[in-house]
Amino acid sequence: MKWQGVIPALTTPFTENLSVDLEFLGRHADILVRAGCTGVVALGSLGESATLAADEKVAILKTLVGALEGRSPVVAGVAALSTREACDLARAAEAAGCSGLMILPPYVYRGDDRETDAHFSAVLSATRLPSMLYNNPIAYGTDVPPPRIAALAKRHEHLAAVKESSADVRRITELKALLKDRLALFVGVDDLIVEGMAAGATGWIAGLVNALPQESVRLFDLAAALKAPEASKLYEWFLPLLRLDTLPKFVQLIKLVQAEVGLGSERVRPPRLPLAGAERAAALRLVRQALAGRPLRR
Repeated sequence: MKWQGVIPALTTPFTENLSVDLEFLGRHADILVRAGCTGVVALGSLGESATLAADEKVAILKTLVGALEGRSPVVAGVAALSTREACDLARAAEAAGCSGLMILPPYVYRGDDRETDAHFSAVLSATRLPSMLYNNPIAYGTDVPPPRIAALAKRHEHLAAVKESSADVRRITELKALLKDRLALFVGVDDLIVEGMAAGATGWIAGLVNALPQESVRLFDLAAALKAPEASKLYEWFLPLLRLDTLPKFVQLIKLVQAEVGLGSERVRPPRLPLAGAERAAALRLVRQALAGRPLRR
């Protein structure tokens, strides 16, 4: 498992009857890897994990492992209501052939520091897979600041990476100061990628890459190479779309972009519903205006 580069947080495709479209999922992952992505993450927030049954999650992971055939790693998002359920999913991911885990805090219950750290420790101890800690206090209401991440890294040698989604780029510099190169640092907020790379991040768990893989990989490469003028030009074009990743309906919005470029559909599982009415019309105007000036064409 190499924790670097652009790793898509995959959306979960659905058929017309809202079953998981495993055939498209495998093809989509292959398209993203062929475009230069260095792996894929399934079952995250963008993947609507909370709406998936346990057997569907395992089927998704097995499909991805089979589709990529060892060419790129498959990382399993581990999110659950209980620690036991999360540990079971981690072991199922290992059995399915995944290369790593991305561990989220528990859904619904917002534990204190002791409870949150105990949850992460339990899931980290459930397998020997290299793992990424996902810190997203905005979405989940629990925050794991850099000193606590450093303490977890000291206790668990196979904690290998952090997805930092606090939207505070200072977290990257603080983690670098505390840990040097002990953990790979990933930007987890699409519209902070250039700033995060400048601060010392080495990877990007990306959302809009599901629809725009070439642009995403190109932007990452330019930012990593410190080619500021070229990166700034591409970033300026991309930002209106990247900001969709930060909105409450980010799943619907990213799937809308996928539909517009022919890399998926707008189907989501309830309680989510596809965008409609004036809201959808406004989103379409923004998306189509951006795509009209798309700098890289498939």
